[in-house]
Amino acid sequence: MSSISIRHLRYFDALSQHGHFGRAAEACAISQPALSLQVKELEDVLGVALIERSSRQIRLTSVGEAFVPRVREILRAIDELGELARASLSPLAGRLRIGMIPTVAPYLLPSFIKRLTEDFPDLDPRPREAVTQKLIEDLMAGRLDVAVVALPVSEPSLHEQLLFDEEFMLVRPLSDRNKPVPGSDVLREMRLLLLEEGHCFREQALSFCKMSPTVARELMEGSSLSTLVQMVGVGLGVTLIPSMAIGTETASARVSVARLHEPRPSRSIGMVWRKTNPLAEGFLQIADILREEHANHKLAGAV
Repeated sequence: MSSISIRHLRYFDALSQHGHFGRAAEACAISQPALSLQVKELEDVLGVALIERSSRQIRLTSVGEAFVPRVREILRAIDELGELARASLSPLAGRLRIGMIPTVAPYLLPSFIKRLTEDFPDLDPRPREAVTQKLIEDLMAGRLDVAVVALPVSEPSLHEQLLFDEEFMLVRPLSDRNKPVPGSDVLREMRLLLLEEGHCFREQALSFCKMSPTVARELMEGSSLSTLVQMVGVGLGVTLIPSMAIGTETASARVSVARLHEPRPSRSIGMVWRKTNPLAEGFLQIADILREEHANHKLAGAV
């Protein structure tokens, strides 16, 4: 009788994530028939159905749903065994899966990856950009090694390492450059452009302006900071963006930038990883590099 293999578990995990044989097979870099065969073999070994198959999509059975967290726990433990072996040789060699939120990645990721590859030639960085919720889910499931997000995350199983604090800046149309800087109470009455739901920076901006999510749904939204700044440039409203984005995003837009009144809104950016990950020593070195690259970014004139 066949036994359960790590391959069986990885393919089932991919299928549970993607909900589609084709996308799961692509993620695993195998053919769809091969993945389907492996999952069917897993079901045969267990003697239970894990998925409901149809012509358009798949759904997990109740047993399959219960199986998912245990499978991910096993795969995460297996990955950490490999990481333990890596740490005994060099914590900064091999694959590094690092995630960053979209309001940090465009401004720090290029120089950061360049620095990593120069300082640690045996390291294979695998960067990914996604919103905080997705990064934390992938980190908890073992699909990422570290993530750069706004703190706090407040997840007991994750270690949070502060990198730097960053001020929010007000971006207004160029014609407003000589007007008084509005306080949060006045800003609340203006047409405020926000990132779409899912971005932590959106929630931080709403918190500063003391605006409810209900009111926020009636405001104009954009998918990126670049979109928001360009919308401001054509007179559609005002927005808040992190200081690291100023140099890049305002270079080609007819906008003015102002510091807000005290107490100025800000955010804390940090790096998080699983407390059980044995590569923590290497991650602390990576955190130092991120701090240095942020400092260099500021010196280069970002703000």
